[in-house]
Amino acid sequence: MQIHPSDNVAVDLETGHKVALAPIRMGEAVIKYGFPIGTASADIAPGERVHTHNLRSALGGAQEYRYTPDFRPIQPDNDPRTFLGYRRGNGAVGIRNEIWIIPTVGCVNRLAETLAQKTGAHCFTHPFGCSQLGDDMRTTQLVLKGLVGHPNAGGVLVVGLGCENNHLGVFQKILGEWDPDRVQFLNAQEEGDEVSAGLEKIAKLQAYADSYARVACPLSDLRIGLKCGGSDGFSGLSANPLVGRVCDKIIAAGGGAALGEVPEMFGAETILMRRCVNRDVFDKLVQLVNGFKTYFVSHGQPVSENPSPGNQAGGITTLEEKSLGCVQKGGTAPVIDVLDYGDTMSAGGLNLVNTPGNDLVSMTNLTAAGAQMILFTTGRGTPAGAPVPTVKISTNSALFARKPAWIDFDAGTVLRGEAMDSAAERLFDLCLAVASGQETRNEIQGYREISIFKDGVTL
Repeated sequence: MQIHPSDNVAVDLETGHKVALAPIRMGEAVIKYGFPIGTASADIAPGERVHTHNLRSALGGAQEYRYTPDFRPIQPDNDPRTFLGYRRGNGAVGIRNEIWIIPTVGCVNRLAETLAQKTGAHCFTHPFGCSQLGDDMRTTQLVLKGLVGHPNAGGVLVVGLGCENNHLGVFQKILGEWDPDRVQFLNAQEEGDEVSAGLEKIAKLQAYADSYARVACPLSDLRIGLKCGGSDGFSGLSANPLVGRVCDKIIAAGGGAALGEVPEMFGAETILMRRCVNRDVFDKLVQLVNGFKTYFVSHGQPVSENPSPGNQAGGITTLEEKSLGCVQKGGTAPVIDVLDYGDTMSAGGLNLVNTPGNDLVSMTNLTAAGAQMILFTTGRGTPAGAPVPTVKISTNSALFARKPAWIDFDAGTVLRGEAMDSAAERLFDLCLAVASGQETRNEIQGYREISIFKDGVTL
């Protein structure tokens, strides 16, 4: 399958790997999706397999970019459909009404797990909150703040130890204002029986959460996160462009979407830069991309180390190739903002979020940015899930058949002839069902966890 008329490689629909369509001389660009995905490291004959043995990345470090906007606004769509969500007192809408337990520090992880096991609440443990300095501590606090404020939680118990750097007094200043009926705090060192005290607070939170009921909400209240993991050679042909169609539909109806995985924009970043709605958004995106490249170089690592061994086994050779498939999840909408730690989606449209490519860290950041659910495409398969419903979309039908406990939707049907618009409508219907309460595979299996980005000193 030749994806773009200017491509000099095609994709084998049986394996997901590339074959040359024409002679490619050593040093010449290999073109896929209409863009270079690297340079040939050897002469390549027509029909020859193109992969790690004869193709290398051409990526380098930080660079200068020019703002040359080229985008079309998404045409509004007054879709009358609704979903059944929980409208909170501050106007935000959740698609779940759960009790969440958020530890301020890893020392109380087991206490949080005990309380969750006894009550049915969901706890999100992590190893941080103490012995951290500077940006690492700030990142931990801002990510936890985003989770505490997330509308999918009808009630939140914040559990602290009492002596940690991120103790409750400090963390409450980070939170700012909060609803005392919805957010409770437990200082374990101050309680004679911290388990009983926690159970009492959770009972109050549950009573408060039970006061909410699902109501019809317009599509403009939807906020989705976009993620891929365990990608393969079909990701850019089926699941990712399919999610892009759904993303455009939600944005056309006034909803919002968030795309992360900044290192998996390398080689495709100019596509997103041209879609930035103004110079300020463009400048923030340049800073974000170059910041990640500098981060790699400062640790003595190449910016092109990605893709993973699993990606390569699935037919992806270079990071440029992976990125050109990855950014398709963002559809065609203009980029309205670039969000850092602690920022949340405030308006309908496509947002870019500061996240690495790592699945758990990226999903955590998307959740903290306000995504009510995450659309997660995969060609190799993964059971991992975010705190929010994580809709797993297989790039190929073989994975869908092999892992029914992991995968919610089969995008491999478009490789077998289903029209992209037809598949996108089916996926959109699934999103509305999930928003209205249908459980995803990660929820059924209990695969929900967080991971927080770390770059500095541990004391």
